[in-house]
Amino acid sequence: MSRFSRVRPTASLFGQLLTLTGLTLVAAQVISLLLIFNLPPPTPDFYRLSEIVATYRGHAPTITERRPLERVLLNEPPGPAMEGRTAPEIRLKLSEELNVPVTRIIIAGDRGPFSDRRVGRILRDRLARQGGSRDEAFLVDPFQVAIAQDDGRWAVVRPVRGFGLSPWQQRIALWFVLSALAMAPVAYVFARRLSAPIRLFADAAERLGRDPQAPPLAVRGSAEIAVAARAFNDMQERLRRYVDDRTAMVGAIAHDLRTPLTRLRFRIETLPDDEQKAKISADIDQMEAMVSAALTFVRDTTRPGERTPLELSSLLESLCDEMAETGATTEVEFGEKVVLEGDPMALRRLFSNLLENAVKFGGRARARVFREGANAVVEIDDDGPGIPAAEQERVFEPFYRREPSRSRQTGGIGLGLAVVRSIARGHGGDVALANRAGGGLTARVSLPV
Repeated sequence: MSRFSRVRPTASLFGQLLTLTGLTLVAAQVISLLLIFNLPPPTPDFYRLSEIVATYRGHAPTITERRPLERVLLNEPPGPAMEGRTAPEIRLKLSEELNVPVTRIIIAGDRGPFSDRRVGRILRDRLARQGGSRDEAFLVDPFQVAIAQDDGRWAVVRPVRGFGLSPWQQRIALWFVLSALAMAPVAYVFARRLSAPIRLFADAAERLGRDPQAPPLAVRGSAEIAVAARAFNDMQERLRRYVDDRTAMVGAIAHDLRTPLTRLRFRIETLPDDEQKAKISADIDQMEAMVSAALTFVRDTTRPGERTPLELSSLLESLCDEMAETGATTEVEFGEKVVLEGDPMALRRLFSNLLENAVKFGGRARARVFREGANAVVEIDDDGPGIPAAEQERVFEPFYRREPSRSRQTGGIGLGLAVVRSIARGHGGDVALANRAGGGLTARVSLPV
């Protein structure tokens, strides 16, 4: 058992999610308490009666720290009327300042004079610092001072309505932004910790597709993840044993067939030299060739090849050069250099089989290499008659041959394309055949880079 298998699982996934949710709620409550106890209460905007009177007369004062006052004409009086002990006194003072009957003055607002005495004292202190008297009357935003006009309309003095956030709201928003920034690293760490096992499973599944002999998945993480990792490793081991057992069984059957074939060969030597003896001998030769091919197939699929960086264009060029020395017509189109991790001997056999088939059945072979997304693609074209669409998958079956004569010279044993697909899938890729529109066949091999 590997050292990873003995790593003690961390808290369960449920526990981690519960902890994250609890910490988030606690942090939100702490931030709310800090806002309540540490931030000063918002000081509302206030306006002296002298500022209201000047605005009504068309000489609005310049105000920088508060919203400015405006004078507008309305057809209807504003409401509701402001209630409270000081409202009548303020109306009376406005009547004296503007020389308007008190019955023509309405002070409207959503609330009465500011009820918090502590804040009221703060406002009077600010009024005194601005040069006014502590006893000077003032109104607190929001309010509307409406005065009836002779034409039936109402002249209303009020603070300009704002569209942005007030200073108090800006401070609250700033606190929440800062708290979100403070919690973001914690949330990021938890999210990475919870999603890391999922990425490990995805990587392990991809690695298993590329290399059936890949090492088992490390058993670590939460209790649920550890259970899933053990189940994945058990599945991988069972798959490996299943494939190994089937391959070994095929190899054993092929090996054991050699003995009765040898006895048959000795026995036909006693037969007279006639046409029947020649046919039996040819059949035995064919069976021995099939047995040898099966043993070679089993040996190649069970041999653990070392994966090394491999440049595909160079590999294809070397194969085409070797075949050209024997008189075959092959060529490799100039393309980009694509490097992948693979078994050099296995990939050499894969492309050699495809090139030989292209030359045998199509007269010539043209190969090209290019990258397509995360895959390296090798396409080999020939000028042969192609393969019917219904048989383009069947030709990858072991010992399946489209050539009906069963002659080794014209059709081979029937394991070439089976070996090609086995090697391609052993590297995490695949191979497919397709007829070209202008005639001929294209073998397309896709391998992950």
